[in-house]
Amino acid sequence: MAKTKNTTFALVLNSRPNRFGKYAIYVRIIQDRKITTTKTSVDVEKKNWNPEGGKNENWVRQSDLDFKSKNDILSKELAKVKKTYQELKETSTATTENIIATIKAGASSATFFKVEEENMTGFAAKRAQQIHDEGGIRNWKIYVTFLNKLAGFLDTQHKKELLFAEITTEFVHDFYSYLGTISNERSNASAKLSLNYKATLMNKFKALMQLAIKEKKITADKDPFLFFEYKDENTTKEKLDETEIKALQALELEKDSLEWHSRNCFFFSFYCAGMRAADVLLLRWKNVEGGKLNYTMSKNGKLVIDRDIMPQAAAILDLYRSKDNNPGDYIFPLMSNSKDYSEALAQVELSMLPNDVKQKVFNEISSKNVLLNKGLKRIAKKAGISKKVTMHIARHSFANKAMKEGIKSSNIQGLLKHSSLSITEKYMGNFGNQEDNETLHKIFGNSKKAQLLKLIDSAKLSDEDINKLMASVLAVLDK
Repeated sequence: MAKTKNTTFALVLNSRPNRFGKYAIYVRIIQDRKITTTKTSVDVEKKNWNPEGGKNENWVRQSDLDFKSKNDILSKELAKVKKTYQELKETSTATTENIIATIKAGASSATFFKVEEENMTGFAAKRAQQIHDEGGIRNWKIYVTFLNKLAGFLDTQHKKELLFAEITTEFVHDFYSYLGTISNERSNASAKLSLNYKATLMNKFKALMQLAIKEKKITADKDPFLFFEYKDENTTKEKLDETEIKALQALELEKDSLEWHSRNCFFFSFYCAGMRAADVLLLRWKNVEGGKLNYTMSKNGKLVIDRDIMPQAAAILDLYRSKDNNPGDYIFPLMSNSKDYSEALAQVELSMLPNDVKQKVFNEISSKNVLLNKGLKRIAKKAGISKKVTMHIARHSFANKAMKEGIKSSNIQGLLKHSSLSITEKYMGNFGNQEDNETLHKIFGNSKKAQLLKLIDSAKLSDEDINKLMASVLAVLDK
Protein backbone atom coordinates (compact mmCIF):
# COMPACT_ATOMS: atom_id res chain seq x y z
CA MET A 1 0.00 0.00 0.00
CA ALA A 2 1.36 3.40 -0.91
CA LYS A 3 1.54 5.93 1.89
CA THR A 4 -0.47 9.05 1.13
CA LYS A 5 -0.42 11.08 4.34
CA ASN A 6 1.17 14.47 4.74
CA THR A 7 0.28 15.57 1.18
CA THR A 8 -0.01 19.30 0.45
CA PHE A 9 -0.73 21.28 -2.70
CA ALA A 10 0.22 24.82 -3.75
CA LEU A 11 0.74 26.96 -6.82
CA VAL A 12 4.29 28.18 -7.40
CA LEU A 13 6.14 30.21 -10.02
CA ASN A 14 8.87 28.68 -12.12
CA SER A 15 12.33 29.99 -11.32
CA ARG A 16 13.22 30.81 -14.94
CA PRO A 17 11.29 32.73 -17.60
CA ASN A 18 10.50 31.46 -21.07
CA ARG A 19 11.76 33.22 -24.18
CA PHE A 20 8.89 35.72 -23.94
CA GLY A 21 9.91 36.77 -20.43
CA LYS A 22 6.99 35.04 -18.74
CA TYR A 23 7.07 32.51 -15.95
CA ALA A 24 5.15 29.24 -16.01
CA ILE A 25 2.97 28.40 -12.99
CA TYR A 26 3.20 24.90 -11.50
CA VAL A 27 1.16 22.89 -9.05
CA ARG A 28 3.58 21.79 -6.34
CA ILE A 29 2.79 18.52 -4.59
CA ILE A 30 4.67 17.72 -1.38
CA GLN A 31 4.13 14.17 -0.15
CA ASP A 32 6.12 12.82 2.77
CA ARG A 33 8.69 15.56 2.13
CA LYS A 34 9.03 14.54 -1.51
CA ILE A 35 8.38 17.45 -3.89
CA THR A 36 6.86 16.95 -7.37
CA THR A 37 5.48 19.58 -9.74
CA THR A 38 3.12 19.55 -12.71
CA LYS A 39 2.84 22.46 -15.08
CA THR A 40 -0.42 24.39 -15.41
CA SER A 41 -1.59 26.04 -18.64
CA VAL A 42 -0.94 29.54 -17.26
CA ASP A 43 2.12 31.75 -17.38
CA VAL A 44 2.54 35.34 -16.18
CA GLU A 45 4.98 38.17 -15.96
CA LYS A 46 6.81 38.02 -12.64
CA LYS A 47 5.45 41.39 -11.51
CA ASN A 48 1.90 40.04 -11.87
CA TRP A 49 2.44 37.01 -9.63
CA ASN A 50 1.02 37.08 -6.10
CA PRO A 51 2.57 34.26 -4.03
CA GLU A 52 0.13 34.96 -1.17
CA GLY A 53 -2.91 34.75 -3.43
CA GLY A 54 -3.91 31.23 -2.40
CA LYS A 55 -6.07 32.48 0.44
CA ASN A 56 -8.61 34.07 -1.91
CA GLU A 57 -7.56 32.47 -5.22
CA ASN A 58 -6.02 35.66 -6.54
CA TRP A 59 -2.65 34.29 -7.59
CA VAL A 60 -2.52 36.57 -10.63
CA ARG A 61 -2.68 40.28 -9.83
CA GLN A 62 -5.20 42.65 -11.40
CA SER A 63 -2.37 44.34 -13.31
CA ASP A 64 -2.59 41.34 -15.70
CA LEU A 65 -5.33 41.98 -18.26
CA ASP A 66 -6.39 38.32 -18.08
CA PHE A 67 -6.22 38.03 -14.29
CA LYS A 68 -9.81 36.81 -13.89
CA SER A 69 -9.52 34.15 -16.57
CA LYS A 70 -6.10 33.01 -15.36
CA ASN A 71 -7.16 32.77 -11.72
CA ASP A 72 -10.22 30.80 -12.77
CA ILE A 73 -8.08 28.36 -14.76
CA LEU A 74 -5.59 27.98 -11.93
CA SER A 75 -8.41 27.34 -9.45
CA LYS A 76 -9.87 24.61 -11.63
CA GLU A 77 -6.53 22.97 -12.39
CA LEU A 78 -5.54 22.96 -8.73
CA ALA A 79 -8.95 21.51 -7.84
CA LYS A 80 -8.46 18.83 -10.49
CA VAL A 81 -5.14 17.77 -8.94
CA LYS A 82 -6.73 17.58 -5.50
CA LYS A 83 -9.72 15.62 -6.82
CA THR A 84 -7.40 13.17 -8.57
CA TYR A 85 -5.53 12.74 -5.30
CA GLN A 86 -8.75 11.98 -3.41
CA GLU A 87 -9.87 9.43 -6.04
CA LEU A 88 -6.51 7.65 -5.97
CA LYS A 89 -6.43 7.80 -2.19
CA GLU A 90 -9.47 5.51 -2.04
CA THR A 91 -7.42 2.77 -3.70
CA SER A 92 -4.26 3.64 -1.80
CA THR A 93 -2.46 4.56 -5.01
CA ALA A 94 -2.24 8.31 -4.48
CA THR A 95 1.47 8.70 -5.06
CA THR A 96 2.70 11.90 -6.66
CA GLU A 97 3.73 9.90 -9.75
CA ASN A 98 0.24 8.41 -10.08
CA ILE A 99 -1.44 11.77 -9.57
CA ILE A 100 0.55 13.39 -12.38
CA ALA A 101 0.26 10.37 -14.69
CA THR A 102 -3.53 10.28 -14.21
CA ILE A 103 -3.87 14.00 -14.93
CA LYS A 104 -1.76 13.77 -18.08
CA ALA A 105 -3.68 10.73 -19.30
CA GLY A 106 -6.93 12.68 -19.02
CA ALA A 107 -5.56 15.80 -20.66
CA SER A 108 -5.57 14.44 -24.22
CA SER A 109 -9.34 14.89 -24.54
CA ALA A 110 -8.86 18.63 -24.07
CA THR A 111 -6.27 18.96 -26.81
CA PHE A 112 -6.96 21.76 -29.29
CA PHE A 113 -3.91 21.03 -31.43
CA LYS A 114 -0.90 18.75 -31.38
CA VAL A 115 2.12 18.18 -33.60
CA GLU A 116 3.24 14.56 -33.78
CA GLU A 117 6.32 14.18 -35.99
CA GLU A 118 5.00 15.06 -39.46
CA ASN A 119 1.32 14.79 -38.50
CA MET A 120 -1.13 17.22 -36.94
CA THR A 121 -3.80 15.97 -34.57
CA GLY A 122 -6.31 17.36 -32.11
CA PHE A 123 -9.59 19.24 -32.46
CA ALA A 124 -8.33 21.86 -34.95
CA ALA A 125 -6.61 19.37 -37.26
CA LYS A 126 -9.66 17.11 -37.21
CA ARG A 127 -11.90 20.01 -38.28
CA ALA A 128 -9.52 20.92 -41.10
CA GLN A 129 -9.67 17.32 -42.35
CA GLN A 130 -13.46 17.38 -42.20
CA ILE A 131 -13.51 20.47 -44.42
CA HIS A 132 -11.21 18.69 -46.88
CA ASP A 133 -13.41 15.58 -46.88
CA GLU A 134 -16.47 17.74 -47.51
CA GLY A 135 -14.80 19.11 -50.63
CA GLY A 136 -13.97 22.59 -49.35
CA ILE A 137 -10.47 22.55 -50.82
CA ARG A 138 -10.00 26.32 -50.89
CA ASN A 139 -11.14 26.69 -47.27
CA TRP A 140 -9.10 23.66 -46.21
CA LYS A 141 -5.91 25.20 -47.58
CA ILE A 142 -6.42 28.31 -45.45
CA TYR A 143 -6.99 26.16 -42.36
CA VAL A 144 -3.81 24.20 -43.09
CA THR A 145 -1.89 27.47 -43.37
CA PHE A 146 -3.32 28.56 -40.02
CA LEU A 147 -2.29 25.25 -38.41
CA ASN A 148 1.23 25.54 -39.82
CA LYS A 149 1.57 29.05 -38.39
CA LEU A 150 0.24 27.82 -35.04
CA ALA A 151 2.75 24.96 -35.05
CA GLY A 152 5.50 27.49 -35.72
CA PHE A 153 4.36 29.63 -32.80
CA LEU A 154 4.23 26.65 -30.44
CA ASP A 155 7.73 25.69 -31.56
CA THR A 156 9.03 29.06 -30.37
CA GLN A 157 7.72 28.03 -26.95
CA HIS A 158 9.25 24.55 -27.25
CA LYS A 159 5.78 23.03 -27.23
CA LYS A 160 4.11 20.40 -29.40
CA GLU A 161 0.65 20.47 -27.85
CA LEU A 162 -1.94 23.15 -27.14
CA LEU A 163 -4.77 22.52 -24.69
CA PHE A 164 -8.08 24.39 -24.73
CA ALA A 165 -7.33 25.62 -21.23
CA GLU A 166 -4.20 27.33 -22.52
CA ILE A 167 -6.03 29.39 -25.14
CA THR A 168 -6.56 32.61 -23.21
CA THR A 169 -6.95 36.12 -24.56
CA GLU A 170 -3.27 36.64 -23.82
CA PHE A 171 -2.32 33.54 -25.82
CA VAL A 172 -4.39 34.74 -28.79
CA HIS A 173 -2.75 38.15 -28.56
CA ASP A 174 0.73 36.60 -28.44
CA PHE A 175 -0.06 34.44 -31.47
CA TYR A 176 -1.34 37.48 -33.38
CA SER A 177 1.86 39.34 -32.52
CA TYR A 178 3.87 36.35 -33.73
CA LEU A 179 2.08 36.47 -37.10
CA GLY A 180 3.39 40.02 -37.47
CA THR A 181 6.97 38.71 -37.36
CA ILE A 182 6.57 36.15 -40.16
CA SER A 183 7.92 36.90 -43.62
CA ASN A 184 5.54 36.89 -46.55
CA GLU A 185 6.71 33.91 -48.61
CA ARG A 186 5.02 35.28 -51.73
CA SER A 187 6.93 38.54 -51.49
CA ASN A 188 10.51 39.47 -50.69
CA ALA A 189 12.12 38.28 -47.48
CA SER A 190 11.74 41.65 -45.75
CA ALA A 191 7.98 41.86 -46.30
CA LYS A 192 5.72 40.66 -43.49
CA LEU A 193 2.23 39.17 -43.58
CA SER A 194 -0.33 41.81 -44.48
CA LEU A 195 -2.92 42.99 -41.98
CA ASN A 196 -5.68 41.43 -44.08
CA TYR A 197 -3.92 38.06 -44.34
CA LYS A 198 -3.36 38.00 -40.59
CA ALA A 199 -7.07 38.74 -40.16
CA THR A 200 -7.92 35.83 -42.48
CA LEU A 201 -5.88 33.43 -40.33
CA MET A 202 -7.36 34.80 -37.11
CA ASN A 203 -10.85 34.33 -38.58
CA LYS A 204 -10.10 30.60 -38.81
CA PHE A 205 -8.89 30.55 -35.21
CA LYS A 206 -12.05 32.35 -34.13
CA ALA A 207 -14.27 29.98 -36.13
CA LEU A 208 -12.62 26.98 -34.46
CA MET A 209 -13.27 28.42 -31.00
CA GLN A 210 -16.91 29.07 -31.92
CA LEU A 211 -17.21 25.45 -33.06
CA ALA A 212 -15.61 24.30 -29.80
CA ILE A 213 -18.27 26.22 -27.87
CA LYS A 214 -21.01 24.69 -30.01
CA GLU A 215 -19.64 21.20 -29.39
CA LYS A 216 -19.26 22.02 -25.66
CA LYS A 217 -15.49 21.64 -25.61
CA ILE A 218 -15.41 24.97 -23.79
CA THR A 219 -18.06 27.28 -22.38
CA ALA A 220 -18.97 30.56 -24.07
CA ASP A 221 -17.43 32.63 -21.27
CA LYS A 222 -14.04 31.01 -22.03
CA ASP A 223 -14.01 32.28 -25.61
CA PRO A 224 -10.68 34.20 -25.81
CA PHE A 225 -12.02 36.34 -28.64
CA LEU A 226 -14.57 37.97 -26.31
CA PHE A 227 -11.85 40.38 -25.22
CA PHE A 228 -9.58 40.39 -28.25
CA GLU A 229 -10.15 42.44 -31.39
CA TYR A 230 -8.19 42.55 -34.60
CA LYS A 231 -8.71 44.54 -37.75
CA ASP A 232 -8.27 44.31 -41.45
CA GLU A 233 -7.62 47.30 -43.66
CA ASN A 234 -9.42 48.84 -46.59
CA THR A 235 -6.86 48.27 -49.28
CA THR A 236 -7.14 50.17 -52.52
CA LYS A 237 -9.28 48.20 -54.94
CA GLU A 238 -7.41 48.59 -58.21
CA LYS A 239 -9.68 49.07 -61.20
CA LEU A 240 -9.49 50.25 -64.78
CA ASP A 241 -11.16 53.42 -65.97
CA GLU A 242 -12.83 53.91 -69.35
CA THR A 243 -9.63 55.15 -71.00
CA GLU A 244 -7.65 52.12 -69.82
CA ILE A 245 -10.41 49.71 -70.86
CA LYS A 246 -10.44 51.21 -74.35
CA ALA A 247 -6.63 50.99 -74.51
CA LEU A 248 -6.77 47.23 -73.80
CA GLN A 249 -9.54 46.73 -76.35
CA ALA A 250 -7.62 48.63 -79.03
CA LEU A 251 -4.54 46.38 -78.86
CA GLU A 252 -3.78 44.20 -81.86
CA LEU A 253 -3.12 40.72 -80.42
CA GLU A 254 -2.27 37.49 -82.16
CA LYS A 255 -5.29 35.18 -82.29
CA ASP A 256 -5.08 32.13 -80.00
CA SER A 257 -2.09 33.57 -78.16
CA LEU A 258 -2.06 33.65 -74.34
CA GLU A 259 -2.47 37.41 -74.46
CA TRP A 260 -5.51 37.09 -76.75
CA HIS A 261 -7.20 34.51 -74.49
CA SER A 262 -6.32 36.53 -71.38
CA ARG A 263 -7.96 39.66 -72.74
CA ASN A 264 -11.04 37.72 -73.84
CA CYS A 265 -11.45 36.12 -70.43
CA PHE A 266 -10.94 39.48 -68.70
CA PHE A 267 -13.58 41.27 -70.75
CA PHE A 268 -16.00 38.35 -70.61
CA SER A 269 -15.80 38.65 -66.82
CA PHE A 270 -16.22 42.42 -67.06
CA TYR A 271 -19.31 42.21 -69.26
CA CYS A 272 -20.80 39.43 -67.12
CA ALA A 273 -20.98 41.52 -63.95
CA GLY A 274 -17.51 40.71 -62.65
CA MET A 275 -17.78 36.95 -63.08
CA ARG A 276 -15.11 35.22 -60.98
CA ALA A 277 -12.09 33.80 -62.79
CA ALA A 278 -12.83 30.23 -61.65
CA ASP A 279 -16.34 30.43 -63.12
CA VAL A 280 -15.03 31.83 -66.41
CA LEU A 281 -12.53 28.97 -66.68
CA LEU A 282 -15.13 26.31 -65.82
CA LEU A 283 -17.76 27.68 -68.19
CA ARG A 284 -18.99 25.20 -70.83
CA TRP A 285 -21.12 25.58 -73.93
CA LYS A 286 -24.00 23.88 -72.13
CA ASN A 287 -24.11 26.92 -69.83
CA VAL A 288 -24.98 29.17 -72.80
CA GLU A 289 -28.45 28.91 -74.28
CA GLY A 290 -31.07 31.28 -75.64
CA GLY A 291 -29.03 34.40 -74.99
CA LYS A 292 -28.64 33.49 -71.33
CA LEU A 293 -25.85 32.34 -69.08
CA ASN A 294 -26.80 29.65 -66.58
CA TYR A 295 -24.23 28.21 -64.19
CA THR A 296 -23.59 27.45 -60.52
CA MET A 297 -21.00 29.57 -58.74
CA SER A 298 -17.93 27.52 -57.92
CA LYS A 299 -17.18 29.53 -54.77
CA ASN A 300 -19.98 27.93 -52.79
CA GLY A 301 -21.26 25.29 -55.22
CA LYS A 302 -24.86 26.28 -54.51
CA LEU A 303 -25.81 29.67 -55.94
CA VAL A 304 -27.31 29.35 -59.44
CA ILE A 305 -26.76 32.27 -61.81
CA ASP A 306 -29.30 32.87 -64.58
CA ARG A 307 -28.34 36.03 -66.42
CA ASP A 308 -28.82 37.70 -69.81
CA ILE A 309 -25.71 37.77 -71.96
CA MET A 310 -24.83 41.30 -72.99
CA PRO A 311 -23.94 41.89 -76.67
CA GLN A 312 -20.29 42.59 -75.79
CA ALA A 313 -20.00 39.24 -74.00
CA ALA A 314 -21.83 37.47 -76.83
CA ALA A 315 -19.26 38.86 -79.29
CA ILE A 316 -16.48 37.27 -77.23
CA LEU A 317 -18.31 33.92 -77.23
CA ASP A 318 -18.55 34.13 -81.03
CA LEU A 319 -14.76 34.18 -81.19
CA TYR A 320 -14.76 30.63 -79.76
CA ARG A 321 -17.92 29.28 -81.32
CA SER A 322 -17.60 26.60 -84.04
CA LYS A 323 -19.56 23.68 -85.46
CA ASP A 324 -17.25 21.32 -83.58
CA ASN A 325 -18.27 22.62 -80.14
CA ASN A 326 -19.81 20.02 -77.86
CA PRO A 327 -22.10 21.05 -74.97
CA GLY A 328 -19.60 19.65 -72.46
CA ASP A 329 -16.56 21.45 -73.90
CA TYR A 330 -15.00 24.31 -71.98
CA ILE A 331 -15.62 27.61 -73.77
CA PHE A 332 -12.23 29.08 -73.00
CA PRO A 333 -9.55 26.51 -73.95
CA LEU A 334 -7.42 26.63 -70.83
CA MET A 335 -9.01 23.82 -68.85
CA SER A 336 -8.60 20.44 -70.55
CA ASN A 337 -11.58 18.51 -71.94
CA SER A 338 -9.65 15.24 -71.55
CA LYS A 339 -8.81 15.38 -67.80
CA ASP A 340 -10.57 13.11 -65.31
CA TYR A 341 -12.53 16.03 -63.85
CA SER A 342 -13.92 17.15 -67.22
CA GLU A 343 -16.67 14.52 -67.14
CA ALA A 344 -18.38 16.38 -64.29
CA LEU A 345 -20.48 18.71 -66.45
CA ALA A 346 -22.37 20.45 -63.66
CA GLN A 347 -21.17 22.01 -60.43
CA VAL A 348 -23.24 19.52 -58.44
CA GLU A 349 -21.41 16.71 -60.24
CA LEU A 350 -18.09 18.40 -59.60
CA SER A 351 -18.91 18.53 -55.89
CA MET A 352 -19.42 14.75 -55.89
CA LEU A 353 -15.98 13.95 -57.30
CA PRO A 354 -13.41 12.25 -55.04
CA ASN A 355 -11.47 14.75 -52.93
CA ASP A 356 -8.19 14.05 -54.66
CA VAL A 357 -9.82 14.95 -58.00
CA LYS A 358 -11.40 18.06 -56.47
CA GLN A 359 -7.97 19.12 -55.34
CA LYS A 360 -6.67 18.59 -58.88
CA VAL A 361 -9.43 20.87 -60.19
CA PHE A 362 -8.62 23.51 -57.57
CA ASN A 363 -4.91 23.38 -58.39
CA GLU A 364 -5.64 23.45 -62.13
CA ILE A 365 -7.87 26.51 -61.78
CA SER A 366 -5.23 28.24 -59.66
CA SER A 367 -2.47 27.56 -62.19
CA LYS A 368 -4.62 28.69 -65.14
CA ASN A 369 -5.58 31.86 -63.30
CA VAL A 370 -1.88 32.56 -62.76
CA LEU A 371 -1.36 32.01 -66.49
CA LEU A 372 -4.15 34.43 -67.39
CA ASN A 373 -2.70 37.04 -65.05
CA LYS A 374 0.68 36.69 -66.75
CA GLY A 375 -0.98 37.38 -70.07
CA LEU A 376 -2.81 40.38 -68.63
CA LYS A 377 0.43 41.75 -67.23
CA ARG A 378 1.96 41.68 -70.71
CA ILE A 379 -0.93 43.39 -72.45
CA ALA A 380 -1.22 46.00 -69.70
CA LYS A 381 2.41 46.91 -70.38
CA LYS A 382 1.70 47.12 -74.13
CA ALA A 383 -1.28 49.39 -73.44
CA GLY A 384 0.83 51.67 -71.24
CA ILE A 385 -1.09 50.76 -68.07
CA SER A 386 1.05 50.81 -64.94
CA LYS A 387 -1.59 49.17 -62.73
CA LYS A 388 -1.34 45.50 -61.81
CA VAL A 389 -4.05 44.04 -64.04
CA THR A 390 -5.44 40.66 -62.98
CA MET A 391 -8.62 38.71 -63.61
CA HIS A 392 -10.04 39.96 -60.31
CA ILE A 393 -9.53 43.55 -61.47
CA ALA A 394 -12.30 42.89 -64.01
CA ARG A 395 -14.63 42.48 -61.04
CA HIS A 396 -13.48 45.74 -59.47
CA SER A 397 -13.72 47.52 -62.80
CA PHE A 398 -17.29 46.36 -63.31
CA ALA A 399 -18.27 47.56 -59.82
CA ASN A 400 -16.59 50.90 -60.52
CA LYS A 401 -18.45 51.35 -63.82
CA ALA A 402 -21.76 50.39 -62.21
CA MET A 403 -21.22 52.95 -59.48
CA LYS A 404 -20.38 55.68 -61.98
CA GLU A 405 -23.58 54.84 -63.87
CA GLY A 406 -25.48 55.61 -60.68
CA ILE A 407 -26.52 52.04 -59.88
CA LYS A 408 -27.58 51.50 -56.27
CA SER A 409 -25.26 49.50 -54.00
CA SER A 410 -28.00 46.96 -53.35
CA ASN A 411 -28.35 46.30 -57.09
CA ILE A 412 -24.58 46.01 -57.51
CA GLN A 413 -24.56 43.54 -54.62
CA GLY A 414 -27.08 41.41 -56.51
CA LEU A 415 -24.93 41.40 -59.64
CA LEU A 416 -21.67 40.68 -57.82
CA LYS A 417 -23.43 38.08 -55.64
CA HIS A 418 -21.84 39.32 -52.47
CA SER A 419 -23.17 37.61 -49.35
CA SER A 420 -23.84 40.94 -47.66
CA LEU A 421 -24.29 44.57 -48.62
CA SER A 422 -21.39 45.52 -46.33
CA ILE A 423 -18.98 43.65 -48.64
CA THR A 424 -20.31 45.56 -51.64
CA GLU A 425 -20.13 48.86 -49.78
CA LYS A 426 -16.55 48.05 -48.86
CA TYR A 427 -15.87 47.72 -52.60
CA MET A 428 -17.65 50.98 -53.29
CA GLY A 429 -15.92 52.81 -50.45
CA ASN A 430 -12.59 52.22 -52.11
CA PHE A 431 -13.84 53.76 -55.35
CA GLY A 432 -15.01 57.01 -53.79
CA ASN A 433 -18.52 58.11 -52.88
CA GLN A 434 -20.41 59.04 -56.03
CA GLU A 435 -23.38 60.44 -54.11
CA ASP A 436 -21.12 62.82 -52.18
CA ASN A 437 -19.49 63.99 -55.41
CA GLU A 438 -22.84 64.64 -57.08
CA THR A 439 -24.02 66.55 -54.02
CA LEU A 440 -20.95 68.79 -54.25
CA HIS A 441 -21.65 69.42 -57.93
CA LYS A 442 -25.22 70.38 -57.05
CA ILE A 443 -23.99 72.86 -54.44
CA PHE A 444 -20.99 74.39 -56.14
CA GLY A 445 -21.00 73.24 -59.76
CA ASN A 446 -22.11 75.22 -62.76
CA SER A 447 -21.51 72.54 -65.40
CA LYS A 448 -24.23 71.28 -67.70
CA LYS A 449 -24.31 68.06 -65.68
CA ALA A 450 -24.83 70.03 -62.46
CA GLN A 451 -27.57 72.10 -64.08
CA LEU A 452 -29.30 68.95 -65.35
CA LEU A 453 -29.13 67.37 -61.86
CA LYS A 454 -30.63 70.52 -60.32
CA LEU A 455 -33.39 70.50 -62.93
CA ILE A 456 -34.26 66.85 -62.23
CA ASP A 457 -34.18 67.56 -58.49
CA SER A 458 -36.48 70.55 -58.77
CA ALA A 459 -38.95 68.59 -60.90
CA LYS A 460 -39.29 66.02 -58.08
CA LEU A 461 -39.68 63.18 -60.56
CA SER A 462 -40.35 59.62 -59.49
CA ASP A 463 -37.79 56.88 -60.18
CA GLU A 464 -40.00 55.65 -63.02
CA ASP A 465 -40.19 59.12 -64.59
CA ILE A 466 -36.41 59.55 -64.26
CA ASN A 467 -35.84 56.22 -66.01
CA LYS A 468 -38.17 57.25 -68.85
CA LEU A 469 -36.38 60.59 -69.14
CA MET A 470 -32.96 58.91 -69.26
CA ALA A 471 -34.20 56.45 -71.90
CA SER A 472 -35.40 59.34 -74.03
CA VAL A 473 -32.09 61.18 -73.65
CA LEU A 474 -30.11 58.06 -74.60
CA ALA A 475 -32.34 57.48 -77.62
CA VAL A 476 -31.62 61.01 -78.86
CA LEU A 477 -27.86 60.59 -78.24
CA ASP A 478 -27.82 57.32 -80.20
CA LYS A 479 -29.31 58.94 -83.32
